[in-house]
Amino acid sequence: MTDPAAQPSPWDPNLALGPEPSAEQQRCVRQLARAIGRSGLTGPFGHCSLRLDAQRALVCAPKPMASIGPGEPGTVIRFDAALPVGVLGEVRIHQQVYARRPEVGAICRFISPQITALAALGRTPRPRHGFGSYFSPSVPFWPRPALVRDEASATGVAELLGDAPALVLNVNGAVTVGRTAEQALALAWFLEDAARVELAALASGLADTAPTLPPAAAQQRATWEGRIAERVWEYLLRDDPE
Repeated sequence: MTDPAAQPSPWDPNLALGPEPSAEQQRCVRQLARAIGRSGLTGPFGHCSLRLDAQRALVCAPKPMASIGPGEPGTVIRFDAALPVGVLGEVRIHQQVYARRPEVGAICRFISPQITALAALGRTPRPRHGFGSYFSPSVPFWPRPALVRDEASATGVAELLGDAPALVLNVNGAVTVGRTAEQALALAWFLEDAARVELAALASGLADTAPTLPPAAAQQRATWEGRIAERVWEYLLRDDPE
């Protein structure tokens, strides 16, 4: 009889509970990371991931996303276990969101300039134009300025996000979630543009009187038909090495 104590714990983050990520899944995470890093959506910081199954996701290499090279593998994380050694602490956000949102297939965590500037004013974008419609009626705002590197904070962020597509982390950027990597990336790009428009409205002095899209109109506008997400993906990856 096998000694149970000799068996690996089901909570061991290094225990494989499914097949290894495919070459396509690894490439998808690398491309998602490079699209975020090379499009101006983030600098040296940030991370992204792709859901593998009900218990696991693949997170990009822990380095500036723009510098992740062809063939560089990501790391498999589990939602119910400690992060593997070397994985960035804020990836706890990914664990908590995936565990609560079974429809989420990919997550982007980035620190973009317009979002950061708007957050410094204690604000998030309002639905004022087409790209902003995807975040109607509002974008949740996580008020704490510290980085989200502990379990309690990551849980709080995931709960505040709820069923929204995005959340602003005070002056530390934002998180977007999508059913696919293409959607998560498109939402990151849309959120940054919505912040640009919001800052322009504030600069004009008309932010409080200018119109915003009513919820029904925003819902109608926020479509994924017509290869919306796929076209953003292709545009941001137009010079990608893979």
